[in-house]
Amino acid sequence: MLKEFKAFAMRGNVVDMAVGIVIGASFGKIVSSLVSDVIMPPIGLMLGKVDFSQLFLNISGGEYATLSAARDAGAATINYGVFLNTVLDFVIVAFAIFMVVKGMNKMKKKEEEKPASPPKPSVEVALLTEIRDALKAR
Repeated sequence: MLKEFKAFAMRGNVVDMAVGIVIGASFGKIVSSLVSDVIMPPIGLMLGKVDFSQLFLNISGGEYATLSAARDAGAATINYGVFLNTVLDFVIVAFAIFMVVKGMNKMKKKEEEKPASPPKPSVEVALLTEIRDALKAR
């Protein structure tokens, strides 16, 4: 069983998939930072100094100035600002994956469009060509 697992784990596709998962996780962190630290602050500023990460709806009845205060008090909240950030993260990641897949499909299509080399002539045709060339040489 250990040999089977080793053979499975060392296949090229499994290793490629593992590398892809690690890179994807890192890419997700970069996109999350891009959204929460670069994209959303200017949008919030344009919308009247709104901090999207602090937008929440308190459904427990108390009054809390910030999301962290509500969380510390154990209040039930609907964190729609964090949800908006997560949706924007998803849209950016999905678009990036779409562009990668589109590029790969385009490269694959170019490979398929390459004209195949002409087939080798049959033995009879090759023999007739040799005879023709020999007759021309006389």
